[in-house]
Amino acid sequence: MKKIQTSVAATVVTAALSFPFAGVAFADTTPALGQSDTLMLAANEARDAGDAVSDTWITTKVKSVLLAEGSTPGMDIEVETKDGVVSLSGTVATEAEKEMAISKAKGVEGVRNVSADGLKTAD
Repeated sequence: MKKIQTSVAATVVTAALSFPFAGVAFADTTPALGQSDTLMLAANEARDAGDAVSDTWITTKVKSVLLAEGSTPGMDIEVETKDGVVSLSGTVATEAEKEMAISKAKGVEGVRNVSADGLKTAD
């Protein structure tokens, strides 16, 4: 039964990812893959869909990087991108988490600059 569920889930994910950015909508509901695997898969699929790095792709990739690792509270950080400039906002627990989020965002392909003026610390 588990094998059938995995096959069905894989088929659904494949079908969903055939539509640009649709994989992001299914990221939370796909039990066959871990959350970080699903988010990274969705971000990579979005990147493969077009030649240029779009603001939408950058936003998706930055958000998935922030969610994938435990060193940043990705659910508490809002990400917006305009012309390759990523804006981070929200609240994190420490200055170290803020710096880690900025560093991760800067490491994403296509990011020209990161503005974290809206990212506050709870300290």
